[in-house]
Amino acid sequence: MSWVAHDLEPYVFQRKIGGRTIAISFVALTIGSWGPDMMTKWFVYGTNVVGVHLRASDPVQFHRGWPGAGFTHSLTFAVLVGTVAYVLTRSRAWAVGLFIGMSLHTLTDIGDTVGCMLFFPWTRHFHVGAWAYAGQTGRFTDAAAYYSGLGFVWDSLWVVLALAAWPILRSSYFHEHIAPRDGFWSWAGRRLPDEAVLAVYRGAIFFGLCRYSGWMIWAHVRHHYAFDPTWGGPHWVDAAHPH
Repeated sequence: MSWVAHDLEPYVFQRKIGGRTIAISFVALTIGSWGPDMMTKWFVYGTNVVGVHLRASDPVQFHRGWPGAGFTHSLTFAVLVGTVAYVLTRSRAWAVGLFIGMSLHTLTDIGDTVGCMLFFPWTRHFHVGAWAYAGQTGRFTDAAAYYSGLGFVWDSLWVVLALAAWPILRSSYFHEHIAPRDGFWSWAGRRLPDEAVLAVYRGAIFFGLCRYSGWMIWAHVRHHYAFDPTWGGPHWVDAAHPH
């Protein structure tokens, strides 16, 4: 899995397409980038609902496998979601944005030791195995493992790319290239002051940079987890692999 990459992917992609007249909703791009984990991650780590603890009995199988919700991390599912969005809304900008966002999420998640079923219903897992998948250990151990292995290098790369994309955070860029492509922004602008709308647009990158800094400080300043930037590491955690 990739932690901060999913927060920053939309900005890096937007910087890549620049001011080209491509109908892509930035809101849909961001929702798509978050989407696969929004549907699954809470059940991987577990949550409490009115005193009842809900958690997958096999987090790895549920998150990335089949039977399970692993189909959400596939290019096939990205095509399906984009198609359904177009049928329901007739908005090409939203359909393309959701498809690209979910595809980016899926492709960045093949870096760990479990990987994704890219072409579901073909259940073969594509995985690079660069860093340990440790979602089955719980949120905190998973975070410590990710930011102690090559995962922190991967997220650091996305931080650098996102910071290099800073011109797209300008108010002028937003009003010229982002707002005109999605009716959401005109709707929001009728209800919120311009400063608040800009804060919403910049929110994901702010959240991602804070999350990156916060987990690095938590793992290595407060708790002193050992760095192990070797392939498939850190090896002090029991990395999961495809069943």
